[in-house]
Amino acid sequence: MNLSEFLTNPIFKTISIVADSTNLECYVVGGFVRDVLLNRKQINTDIDFVCVGSGINLAKEVVKKLGNNTEVKYFKNFGTAMIKYRSECYEFVGARKESYRSNSRKPIVEDGSLQDDQNRRDFTINAMAISLNASCYGNLIDPFNGTKDLKFKTIKTPLNPDTTFSDDPLRMMRAIRFATQLNFIIEENSYNSICKNAKRISIISKERITEELNKILLSEKPSTGLKLLFNTKLLHEFFPEIVELQGVEKREDFTHKDNFYHTLEVVDNIRKNTNNLWLIWAALLHDIAKPQTKRFEKDHGWTFHSHEFLGGKMVPRIFRKLKLPLNEKMKYVKKLVTLHLRPIVLAQDIVSDSAIRRLLFDAGDDIDDLMTLCEADITSKNPLKVAKYINNFKLVRKKLKEVEEKDHIRNWQPPIKGQEIMEIFNIEAGKQVGILKNSLKEAILEGEIENNRESALEFMKNKATEINLNTND
Repeated sequence: MNLSEFLTNPIFKTISIVADSTNLECYVVGGFVRDVLLNRKQINTDIDFVCVGSGINLAKEVVKKLGNNTEVKYFKNFGTAMIKYRSECYEFVGARKESYRSNSRKPIVEDGSLQDDQNRRDFTINAMAISLNASCYGNLIDPFNGTKDLKFKTIKTPLNPDTTFSDDPLRMMRAIRFATQLNFIIEENSYNSICKNAKRISIISKERITEELNKILLSEKPSTGLKLLFNTKLLHEFFPEIVELQGVEKREDFTHKDNFYHTLEVVDNIRKNTNNLWLIWAALLHDIAKPQTKRFEKDHGWTFHSHEFLGGKMVPRIFRKLKLPLNEKMKYVKKLVTLHLRPIVLAQDIVSDSAIRRLLFDAGDDIDDLMTLCEADITSKNPLKVAKYINNFKLVRKKLKEVEEKDHIRNWQPPIKGQEIMEIFNIEAGKQVGILKNSLKEAILEGEIENNRESALEFMKNKATEINLNTND
């Protein structure tokens, strides 16, 4: 098969010329080849090249051809080079063969042939190469029948899967990630090998595991990958908190839903409406504390009281363990997990302005994301219940808009700040300032006074009198 018609990017001709002038066999490999054959709309802009020889030397010659607007980094310890040119990244490496030790995914590397290099690839669909030398430009080299596996939508290792996964256990995560992203199945032997080798994932850094997990969460239907992670028991090795959600318990006539599969539905629902990874994480963790808060109350059934508050407290620990960022992104997820029941309660009861103001105050600019999370949390199979909740949430959204336009509570700042309170009442920083500030906030949130300076000043003077604080009128 010749694929030269797909090599329209000028970089391929440039590398072809350089490869022939330096007497190097050169090939484009990996994801680019796979995506071309799949006719994917978004072809990967990170393109990998393999040569039989020095990838660094090849990259140096290519840089000379591309000119001054080229960024390049050389990694001599790994024998690789990375070129950034315009909006694309090109990685160059010499063909190599690898061998592994049982306690590490870092291979012992030796120079090798193209066949050696293809042998070390993770899956048949990633082990194909296209020749760039003029004499065979565009020829496909496919030693493991990757084109057949693409046709039948199959993830399969080129060599014995036990060897492939034991050598580099991260490939188990990648198998599930590709199956999820491409809507492929994992071939039976490869799947069974993942189940057998799941505990080997322990030698992989949490950063690398989480990188693959994030790609699964950003796929079109994350539940596909999450189910595979669960069924192969990979998830049990690095994320037991999610695994603990699984299961149904019946007592007397009461049964609770399976919170693991409910969570997967919520994640799929929210993925339809957002590309925000951290909002998807909030969906994944929204019920994370239900196993710890599960109680059976006679005549009432199963309860999970305060699971939202405990879940919020669990978020930093989970982020720390999985090496996720401990910055504003973590705080955002914690906030949404903690607040995720608030709009649901408002949807069930008569919605007061005070409750809406407090929700706006607590959620701030994240109120719209919170509402998106709550709507994704509707997983009932009863269409009447779903319609009822959707209509109630429409009411909450309408009320949120009305109250915000009237009271401007979102990201609320007090009309009179603490320093000004000290100046007005000639007092030092301390308990009395706190009392006045908190009383003002509560009065505005409860709708007792309007959210403006004039009303705030009058209220605080009255409050100061109430607590026997002298004013400077």
